[in-house]
Amino acid sequence: MAGTPRTAPEDRGQGISQDDRMDPATEAFVAHRNLLFTVAYEMLGSAADAEDALQETWLRWVGVDLGTVQDPRAYLVRIATRQALMRLRTLGRRRESYVGPWLPEPLLTAPDVAEDIALADSVSMAMLLVLETLTPTERAVFVLREVFDLAYDEIAEAVDKSPAAVRQIAHRARSHVAARRPREVVSAAETRDALKAFQRAVETGDMQSLLDILAPDVVLLTDGGGVKLAALEPIVGAATVAHVLGRISNTAPLLPAQVNGHPALMLRLDGEIDTVFAVRIDDGLITGLYAVRNPEKLSHMERETTLRR
Repeated sequence: MAGTPRTAPEDRGQGISQDDRMDPATEAFVAHRNLLFTVAYEMLGSAADAEDALQETWLRWVGVDLGTVQDPRAYLVRIATRQALMRLRTLGRRRESYVGPWLPEPLLTAPDVAEDIALADSVSMAMLLVLETLTPTERAVFVLREVFDLAYDEIAEAVDKSPAAVRQIAHRARSHVAARRPREVVSAAETRDALKAFQRAVETGDMQSLLDILAPDVVLLTDGGGVKLAALEPIVGAATVAHVLGRISNTAPLLPAQVNGHPALMLRLDGEIDTVFAVRIDDGLITGLYAVRNPEKLSHMERETTLRR
């Protein structure tokens, strides 16, 4: 089973005090909190919404008679999955009216997450965008089976389906994702090299170097959420993307960060994160460029960055 990305301290935001850490319910929740957060985040694409799902999971968990629970981990995953599913269905309706392209909320992750290839791939911006094309139930089944290797019986309980139905859903979701996911697993070193070339080209305004690292059919998605200036439609083609990126040369230095299990870049203005750039790489070239500017989606990462300074 893949690991879980280390993000915030395990008990932050869940109403757990120092005095009740020895309580069995609290101990079990804290022990599995990273797993629960990752399940919720991969289903929702939002750290803030994942935290809300965990809050609801905690509130339900403390009301459970632990004497009836054989496997706390499985029970907690079931609660968290159901909470994330309910939230995902609501969010799906909201995203239909979202201003411009919707991108997942960037998640600051520990450097060693990149060493867990399966996990790094599953939380990458590119993969989360692929998961957005699944139905809520397909997404839950795919995450629980393909990322966390849960048994079909466990998944069936979490999504209120029969094991046979879950197997069919898993097969359908797996085929759907395979047709859309990046063609190859790219190492952290390859991503860093591509980002360094991209960074140098953008900061120096070297258009030819920028064109050399961009695939001819590269797609730039900019998410401003209707709050920050951003393109309302995908920007396609190396020349057009390079022209748009040329506007930020000499604005401020681009800073390296570890985001969603992969190297990424941040643009800071006036002391605050203005934009987070993540990339998709195929055959050594940037084929997808994801620029998150919506301040609401950067607030969680801003807090985490401040805490780690």
